[in-house]
Amino acid sequence: MSTRFQTVLRTSVGFAVLGFVSSFCGSGLVFLLSMLQGIPADVGDRGWIFAVCAAGYVLVSFLIGTLWAGLLHRRTVVWFVLGRAPSEQEARRALRLPVHLATVTVVLWAAGALVLGVLAAVLGSWADALAVALVIVLGGLSTAGLTYLAAEWVARPLMAEALDVAPPQDRLPTTVLTRLVLTWALAGGVPLVGVLLMVLPPYLGKADPRSGLLSLALIGLVLGALGTALLARSVAAPLHRLRRALGQIARGRTDVTVGVDDASEIGMLQASVNDLAAGLREQERLRDLFGRHVGDDVARHALEYGASLSGDVRDVTALFVDVVDSTALAAELPPHEVVRKLNRLFASVVDAVGTHGGLVNKFQGDAALCVFGAPARHADPATSALRAARAIRDAVASSGELDLGIGVASGPAFAGQLGTSSRFEYTVIGDAVNEAARLTEHAKQVPGRILASEAVLVACSAAERRLWTAHDTLHLRGRAAPTATWTLDVAAGASTGSVRPA
Repeated sequence: MSTRFQTVLRTSVGFAVLGFVSSFCGSGLVFLLSMLQGIPADVGDRGWIFAVCAAGYVLVSFLIGTLWAGLLHRRTVVWFVLGRAPSEQEARRALRLPVHLATVTVVLWAAGALVLGVLAAVLGSWADALAVALVIVLGGLSTAGLTYLAAEWVARPLMAEALDVAPPQDRLPTTVLTRLVLTWALAGGVPLVGVLLMVLPPYLGKADPRSGLLSLALIGLVLGALGTALLARSVAAPLHRLRRALGQIARGRTDVTVGVDDASEIGMLQASVNDLAAGLREQERLRDLFGRHVGDDVARHALEYGASLSGDVRDVTALFVDVVDSTALAAELPPHEVVRKLNRLFASVVDAVGTHGGLVNKFQGDAALCVFGAPARHADPATSALRAARAIRDAVASSGELDLGIGVASGPAFAGQLGTSSRFEYTVIGDAVNEAARLTEHAKQVPGRILASEAVLVACSAAERRLWTAHDTLHLRGRAAPTATWTLDVAAGASTGSVRPA
């Protein structure tokens, strides 16, 4: 609340200073041009009446303008002080605050041109009235333009809050073109109109126009500098923030947020950059979830090849892990406890397979199929698969929670996306996969809980082969040819502690 109150206090003081400075500058401009051109020229000794009335009107209009602007500001910032989000109507009213303040300025200066013009006609002539009205109109236009540009800068904290509720859309309360036109009017339009009025009939005043022309040139330079500075601040600063945000996004950061504090096309651009960052965050989240479901290698394969049902035949090594007597385990333990045990087992599987460059292709209830050599090619899939099998077996043996069997087999297999164009998955199909699954059934009866086919031992490195010994020739279910199998060699110093039944 205190922070918001300080912000409101700063903006209130800013609006007050803005009103005083802009009114003072506009009044000074009118007074200077009037004195240099001798306007009004025909009032004679009644000039003091005109001067007093002009000063009185300036004072009255300043008081009215201050009260009017305060009313507009109070009506706008009640929700801000209370710390609540504005309604859509309150937000749109806050976004139009610079326009409303500029309108107040135009009304007061137009009334001044009318009142003092009529007074000049009464005291002097209609030529004096026209000259006074034109000079006051020039001062009013300059004051209104400065008020509008400065009010956008002063009200920026309020506008940022309002834009959260009423984001920039097609019907904008302000545009960059509006600011450019106002800056041009302050820098060139108003001074040049004053020059034309001095050198063309009906000539403003009867004095030598050179002093007035010089004054208009200097005024144009000063007002142009102020208007350009305000325009640069309102355009260049947010564009600089946008450039930095886009640079961070280009470097891979998606947690970038740009504050939307402009009601023009720049605000739409700020909102678009936020939408871009949000879309990239969502895309990254989906990619992360997709990678967690299918594996990072499969995710990259899918992004590379798209939704095509493609694949190729690779020489792979398949590793199959299955829990012993999972049916009895599910009958004895609550479901959530079974799931916790399986998750701890699969954590060991994922860690070991990932460490040795393999892919956990799928979880099948209480079993897992792992592949080495697809989709990413592997320099030595057989050796890595055997090392991963030993790491899994040792991790499960140390926990003592579950009993399992591991089968390892090598051979050619199709690796790619299988299914239809509307629903598919990456899979590995081949005799090696079936052989690894069948070896798992027999591995559950082996003390080391791992059986590997002879093709794996032939393909692995010599250092790894020394840890294994021939086990038996088995007739695997569904396969006509017998399979020579290998298991861990106790004499070679391999880890031989049996996995204890849970």
